[in-house]
Amino acid sequence: MVVQTLRSSAAATVAYVIALRLSPEPAPLTAPLTALLVVQVTFFATLTNGIRRVNSVVAGVLVAILFSLLIGLTWWSLALLIVAALGVGHLVRVDEYVQEVAISAMLVLGVTSVGYTAWARIVETLIGAIVGMACNLLLPPPVWVDAAGRSIEGLARRLRQLMLRMGEEAAGSIPWQRAAERLHEARRLDHDIVQVDAALRQAEESLRLNPRVKEGLLHRVVLRTGLDTLEICTVVLRVLARSFTDLAKERGPQELFPPPIGQTVEQVLSEVADAVVSFAVLVTTDLSANAESAESRLTAELHTAAATRDRLAEQLLAHVGEDREDWQLFGAILSEVNRIIDELDTEHRSRRLLEELDRVSRQQRAKMPRVNRLRQRLGVQEDLWRNRAGVPGRSR
Repeated sequence: MVVQTLRSSAAATVAYVIALRLSPEPAPLTAPLTALLVVQVTFFATLTNGIRRVNSVVAGVLVAILFSLLIGLTWWSLALLIVAALGVGHLVRVDEYVQEVAISAMLVLGVTSVGYTAWARIVETLIGAIVGMACNLLLPPPVWVDAAGRSIEGLARRLRQLMLRMGEEAAGSIPWQRAAERLHEARRLDHDIVQVDAALRQAEESLRLNPRVKEGLLHRVVLRTGLDTLEICTVVLRVLARSFTDLAKERGPQELFPPPIGQTVEQVLSEVADAVVSFAVLVTTDLSANAESAESRLTAELHTAAATRDRLAEQLLAHVGEDREDWQLFGAILSEVNRIIDELDTEHRSRRLLEELDRVSRQQRAKMPRVNRLRQRLGVQEDLWRNRAGVPGRSR
């Protein structure tokens, strides 16, 4: 936020200094106003939305000029100005920036109600737009990958804490109401996923067409597939909490699991919980050496969890042979634990990365066939992306 504030202030100041030399007006405030509206948070947003935003600003300026020449600023002319500006915004098709047509018109009318000419306003608007675009080119906005990575790791740690609590309660006797509380906690994780997704979308946008970043596509795919995996694990954990709640209702005052099985359930959930955090660290690690260490740790934790899962399967099978009560719920719990382990598997992650890279490359070929033909003539190999997808971490 501080960096964006400084960039916006610098763009507005430079636009004002240039406008003082080129505009015939003594106080060309339209230029810094336009620069503030054009400067974006991300580089990609500047390039993709800059034209529409400039169009909206120019349209608003023209409407304000017309009103300042014919009517001036009064309470009723302000109402007419807003109606006219919104109508013009729809006509020029600035999409989500329709409101900015009215905002620009009001701002410009407020500073240009007396003695301002149309030519001066257009010149100042163009100066502000050009300076705002140049500011984003010369001073690229920050890359929000680290913030997205922290959000992903935070989600993984919340998953871990919930798994640990569920494992501790599985080793004893709990009322179904407490098990239901864990189910509600698992459901609330959906809100956390929405917040992480918003942070990740901002990071993805900051990576696109940003000269400060290499391998932007690979970064985006690694983070996105990592969040997808954690989202699947969250859904499975919610189903697991549902199974625990149903089992607590069925068994009543009895222990949730027979004593030896309960300890094994607690152990496997603890091991899977550690693996979830290691997975998040892996997909958010930048340096290759650290990524290799994170992958080795994740592989070892998954191997340990798989061995404990196999032991749990044997214990459940022996228990069902003696007592078939609640065997459906026991089987469902084992299946859900197995699903989480499978989702975190490194080979599974590599396949998902390759599939996502292939999907994105097909979309790019369909959208930009000429660019794709040029890349083929230059000898650019998309296999480089696929090879790098197998690297445990990401590099810049």
